[in-house]
Amino acid sequence: MDPHEGSRFLRTTGQHATISADSLVEGSYILSIGGAAQSHVNIAQPAEIFYEYLRRIGHVVDLAAAPSAPVTALHLGAGALTLARYIQATRPGSEQYAVELERELLDFVLQRLPMPAGTALHQYIGDARAALNDLPAEARFDVVILDIFSGPEAPPHIACRGFYEEAAARLNPNGVLIVNVGDEPALSLVRSQVAALREAMPDVAAFAETGMFAGKYPGNIILVGTLGPWPQEWTAELLARGPHPASVLNGVDLDRITGRPSPH
Repeated sequence: MDPHEGSRFLRTTGQHATISADSLVEGSYILSIGGAAQSHVNIAQPAEIFYEYLRRIGHVVDLAAAPSAPVTALHLGAGALTLARYIQATRPGSEQYAVELERELLDFVLQRLPMPAGTALHQYIGDARAALNDLPAEARFDVVILDIFSGPEAPPHIACRGFYEEAAARLNPNGVLIVNVGDEPALSLVRSQVAALREAMPDVAAFAETGMFAGKYPGNIILVGTLGPWPQEWTAELLARGPHPASVLNGVDLDRITGRPSPH
């Protein structure tokens, strides 16, 4: 039996988490919860991200500071810490915080798939919104990543303007708030979260596979909130980096998806 295979019961949700070797990508492992694949980790090459939506988030992180410069990052929803590993690999010396609702999950992941040596990772167990108050009062972040939405049903105390305002208050002046929204073709959750994020932050952009915006199939759309105007050069950068085909919507283009203009 592979030393990285195994399972752990998660008391909060009553599901089992498993970690198994990926037979297709050498040096990689898959975290599944309740039988559904949730995260993919390439231990051999942590800068290589397998899942498309996580690669898109990684590209936004790439633009959030000068190349290779350390950042402070807050992960709300830790999973297998794929993005934390990516940040450590591409921005050594970064200080990172991970918040996970399931204590057993975070313990299981770190036991089976330890973080690279030298990683500065602070762990918090609990609700994502409550954790914002539990963090050190002085803590501010270049990047805050929210990755807990998985379908039309979302925790109402998090999928709202108030939460985004509290998260934005934790950002450094040039910081970004990145929200992964998994949604059905109707994009009802995407629309509501764009509206809430626009009320909380000066500007918002959406980044995804082009077909997602046409409502062709379920999938993930990445929302990015900024404390100033959306840097238009980021649009060109993200489109070039892919994965392809990709679209970035901002301003009036995003209005067409939400059906309403930005309040700013």
